[in-house]
Amino acid sequence: MSAVLDDMDSRPGSTTSLLRTVIGLYLRDAGGWMTAKDMVALMAALGTSGTVTRTALGRLRKKDVVLQETRDGVPGFTLTEGAATMLARGDRRIYNPRSMAASDPWCLISFSIPETEREKRHQLRRRLHWIGCGTVAAGLWICPDSLRLEVEEILADLELRGMATIFVTDTPLVGGSLQEAASKWWDLDAVAELHKDFIREHGADIPMPVVQPVGPSPEAFATYVQCIDRWRIIPYLDPGLPSEFLPVDWPGAEGTDLFSRIVAAFAEPSAEFVRLTLRDAAGVQVS
Repeated sequence: MSAVLDDMDSRPGSTTSLLRTVIGLYLRDAGGWMTAKDMVALMAALGTSGTVTRTALGRLRKKDVVLQETRDGVPGFTLTEGAATMLARGDRRIYNPRSMAASDPWCLISFSIPETEREKRHQLRRRLHWIGCGTVAAGLWICPDSLRLEVEEILADLELRGMATIFVTDTPLVGGSLQEAASKWWDLDAVAELHKDFIREHGADIPMPVVQPVGPSPEAFATYVQCIDRWRIIPYLDPGLPSEFLPVDWPGAEGTDLFSRIVAAFAEPSAEFVRLTLRDAAGVQVS
């Protein structure tokens, strides 16, 4: 199974993770292809040297995220088919954080996988965890029903569909409180800490009220890329549970609001900086 199927394996803030974030944000808008020189120029705005960027680019080639492609005699890089699918899935998660209503249905995944398939069983549990499913028991997992199609894709990809049964149900009836049940099924403390880390790291990026519009600059680009890079794993691990399932001091709404304000302020200035940088790297005179 290609490593590109799991886009959670690069630590946010690392050079490889930042480069993958830059590629995810801008390679498709640049016509689906960039030269190494383009990528080096963009990563320089993040304080990364050309040597370190090329090393990270080599790692992404090995992970099947990019492949070499020559256009008009110029060598460059494009996305693999698997990476394009991964990034499209990431776009849906990153920019549309989940928020489940109390009346929304749930999905239960029951499976029994023999010891001879233990590696697939490990992969199944790992991938269910990374899309935001909770563990009720070793062979019984739970998630919002909105994730059912992704669960089906994982089961099909691992060739385990015949060993699993999916149930769609209303709110589960638990022995204690729903908050107690949720705290056992998900590691909510870890998810809350991700939100708090994001707020601490990026809360100062966009003062309230905004004094003046942000213009295209290396600083705007760096702020936006670093924001996306740190945020991108949160919408995967946070299942977007109804308030009845969450602690009263849950930081998810604050984190989501901060992310939305940063996107509104920095997305277009960052994109314009990229367009100008790529024109300069190509030797095109910018008026």
